[in-house]
Amino acid sequence: MSPTDHAPPAPTLLALAHGTRDREGIRVVRELTARARYLRPGTRVELAWLGLVEPTVSEALARLPGPVVAVPLLLARGYHVRTDIPALLTAPETTRVRVAPALGPSPRLAEAAAAQLARAGRPPGPTPVVLAAAGSADPHARADTHHSARLLAAHLNAPVTPAFLGGTGPDPAEAVATWRSHGHPDVAVAAHLLAPGFFLDRLRGTGARWVSGALGPREPVAELVWERYDVGCGGGGRSGRRAAASHFCRTGSEEERGG
Repeated sequence: MSPTDHAPPAPTLLALAHGTRDREGIRVVRELTARARYLRPGTRVELAWLGLVEPTVSEALARLPGPVVAVPLLLARGYHVRTDIPALLTAPETTRVRVAPALGPSPRLAEAAAAQLARAGRPPGPTPVVLAAAGSADPHARADTHHSARLLAAHLNAPVTPAFLGGTGPDPAEAVATWRSHGHPDVAVAAHLLAPGFFLDRLRGTGARWVSGALGPREPVAELVWERYDVGCGGGGRSGRRAAASHFCRTGSEEERGG
């Protein structure tokens, strides 16, 4: 019998989603979770919500045995990542939980955004793009959005400027108007949003010629969820994933047995 026959299962991936009242937004997040589950069928994948939708984080954790890697389905390090999620994981029973980094910034998000722009009709070439994020007063979140804009610019080989639907501007309509004032009649808006909802609806009034859909459950986003999970397990990449995850599972199992 090989040593791997007694190896504990991999930690559960618990995806943490921002709450929404938008039914399509909820459906898209659930579809993203299902796609992630399909990519690695040997690992349990569950979904919890930070507000408005059930199950809550506490409810989900109460049903999950063994170690857990929580992956925030968030595109930047804002309030939820830096304050809200750590506060939810301060109870003694959450010592078996590791929190992975937020999804963004990442070249995979740039890949997904470029695909959504193409679907919206933006042609290849130097047409300027406004990367529109929900916005945050957190300087780390704003810095992450600027970084995401640079990654998208590199992927498209086109100019990309960030904009924010909330907090300090520019807002997307202002950013589109600025490009037009510089002689660019055709401007695209890339939604730096994971799922449809209130913010995406607002982008349709920016005056841009093309407005992309939310990033949604595209393959690069689902793959990115697993990249963040691997980091949460303690591995910096695929080469270290199996050993790191195995160690975390072993530690979690020992804690539950009182070892």
